[in-house]
Amino acid sequence: MKKKINLQCILLTFLTFTMGLSQFIIIGIINNLSTDFRVSIANIGALVTIFAIVYAVATPIINLSIGSSALHKVMLFLLLIFSFGNLLTAIASNFNVLLMSRIITALSSGPLMSTAITFAAVIAPQRKRAWLISWVFSGFSIASVFGVPLGTWISDNLNWRLTFWTIFFASLFITIVVFYLLPHNLTQNGTHNIFKQLAILKDKRIIWGILVPVFNFSAIYIIYTYLKPILIKELSFSHDNVIIVLFLYGLCGLVSNQVSGRIANMKWKSNLKKFFILQAISIFLIFISGNLTGLKISAILIMALTMSISNSPMQLYYMDIAKQNYPQSLVLASSFNSIFSNVGVATGSAIGGYVVATVGLSGLGIAGSVFSVFTIGVLTILIKYNYN
Repeated sequence: MKKKINLQCILLTFLTFTMGLSQFIIIGIINNLSTDFRVSIANIGALVTIFAIVYAVATPIINLSIGSSALHKVMLFLLLIFSFGNLLTAIASNFNVLLMSRIITALSSGPLMSTAITFAAVIAPQRKRAWLISWVFSGFSIASVFGVPLGTWISDNLNWRLTFWTIFFASLFITIVVFYLLPHNLTQNGTHNIFKQLAILKDKRIIWGILVPVFNFSAIYIIYTYLKPILIKELSFSHDNVIIVLFLYGLCGLVSNQVSGRIANMKWKSNLKKFFILQAISIFLIFISGNLTGLKISAILIMALTMSISNSPMQLYYMDIAKQNYPQSLVLASSFNSIFSNVGVATGSAIGGYVVATVGLSGLGIAGSVFSVFTIGVLTILIKYNYN
């Protein structure tokens, strides 16, 4: 049994790694896509925004339609759509096809993440839930550590399309393994009554809680979306040095995810508040550091250490509330962290694009630090009113 759970954990982590690579690789190849499709960097940056918006809007709609359907069949269907979306990206002949392929991929990514989290929460023993969920989220960080730098190197030295061909074949492999390895009979205590499932969104604990990933990822993605242009234009980094920074950034993100799993069972709200104070300081340092390479890189990496810190605590927070009070909304609740993280991604990348277009790259730091302060404010409210 233990061996099977470990294999299932590896499978779900590899799934989120593949999803993370598909979503984040745009950050590392933004300049290459701009050149290849002859559009501005801001237009390519908009792909990040559009992906996140589609993800955030489509995920709850699709999750609400799942009802009591077998999650195993749902995951297989979503994996096929995800595979097709990445295939379409690999063969895109113009920017419009590229945009459509990203929309298709985003449509499947959110519900796919939700079902993966639901499987993780169910198959793991109670004492290991936070550990397993942190590893599922870590797939995204591992993608940042190894996948994005490698994909960026392939793009710079060979062809960016090879990365998406790799994602396509990896997705097909995952689909086959999911068919054999994950339980076939898992369903939520479901209802097809949409209003009963949406009742969880009236809960004040949820209303305040979902603002944490929104403001956190808004702060991060104001900077992260334009990290490569910052490194090249402000610090005059070579492409090889950019890859090194992307690797270090992803490594810090992986550490962030693991710390997230550790604090999920502790006094997580007060601990999160401390991390977000650190985030606000680091992002403000990005603003004031100018072309001081050491200070700016240090601030960027400290920011990365806070990027995923809220994942496990907030995910368990939503799911525990659903399990106790809204069992019909379990899959929907499992998607809250990814949905509202992507609301933050969309907000941050859009604001970042506006700042770059109007003020320039130098203005990104001050905009990001404002959203970090918002996150601190929300956690202060959660602590003050003892929302558990």
